[in-house]
Amino acid sequence: MINIPFSEQDIQSIKSLRHHHPHPRVRQRMEVLWFKYQGLPHYQICQLANISSNTLRSYLMMFQSGGIEKLTQLNFYTPTSELELYRDQLAAHFHQHPPATINEAMATIAALTGLKRSPGTVGRFIKALGLARRKVGALPAKADPKIQEDFRIKELEPRIAQARQGKRAIFLSMLPILSSPLFWAFSGHLPGCSSRPRLGGGAATCSAP
Repeated sequence: MINIPFSEQDIQSIKSLRHHHPHPRVRQRMEVLWFKYQGLPHYQICQLANISSNTLRSYLMMFQSGGIEKLTQLNFYTPTSELELYRDQLAAHFHQHPPATINEAMATIAALTGLKRSPGTVGRFIKALGLARRKVGALPAKADPKIQEDFRIKELEPRIAQARQGKRAIFLSMLPILSSPLFWAFSGHLPGCSSRPRLGGGAATCSAP
């Protein structure tokens, strides 16, 4: 049995924190101390607080070594990805050279750091860096020549001109399932990106906002 003397100040703090502390773990610890102060046996405290005897002993030892303040500290272990060690290096690289796909980002990370990570892990890391997928546009109203011509003059050609000036990236999308073999897809403003052709369905890229 661990004998613990409680001061009047301890008792008042325990009475308040067991009901009003914002974190449930701290409220549980204060509840344990309150039961201990009431003189309940350890097995009963464990039953009432729904904790193991080892947890009970650890709480009491924490109180003995650091008082109420020690029991209000929450030092949970949070695993850190190894990618975080290279965060600044990768952030600088990806903001200057936005990856077009997750696979490209995975390959870049492996080349720069030697770390090979899953698409999900890389996707979350890229998002945490502030990069976002760019939606693409497509040639509208395939069956209406007038709307297509207006789009070419007012939308497509100005974007092509911006791409030649290095202000925009344009992706060529080949859609075999459609009757017409060639459609243009374009993305938003991507400083420092160059145009590149892309085969298959729609095109998308990651870029700094």
